[in-house]
Amino acid sequence: MAIRRRRSCEACGSRFTTYERPDVAVMVTKRDGRREPFRPEKLRAGLARSLTDRPIPAVQVDQLVKRVEAFAGAQGREVSSDEIGREVLEALRDLDDVAYLRFASVYKEFQGAQDFEREMAALEEESAGG
Repeated sequence: MAIRRRRSCEACGSRFTTYERPDVAVMVTKRDGRREPFRPEKLRAGLARSLTDRPIPAVQVDQLVKRVEAFAGAQGREVSSDEIGREVLEALRDLDDVAYLRFASVYKEFQGAQDFEREMAALEEESAGG
């Protein structure tokens, strides 16, 4: 979220626009207890790996990053990596099944083929029921 302001220079009279954003860093609490600032570029990199060779336009990736960034900001000054992961999974489920499974395999720490099969069955059940 940004505040847009139109200003003018008192010396020359030129007008310009500034955008002001809050400088409140949302901290992400990792599974091991570490804390680090939320970084949209790190989220984008993870999504890029999940979306490799998938027909998803960059604008949709940008919207997903903004959605998760807004979600993280709405949680207050601190959010867990698990909450962010669940939000990403929810968004990917609607966007692309293959990217969803790729992301889920890392997020849910799949150990073998049966984990993929279980997740695929849940996806199929959800799409058949919804």
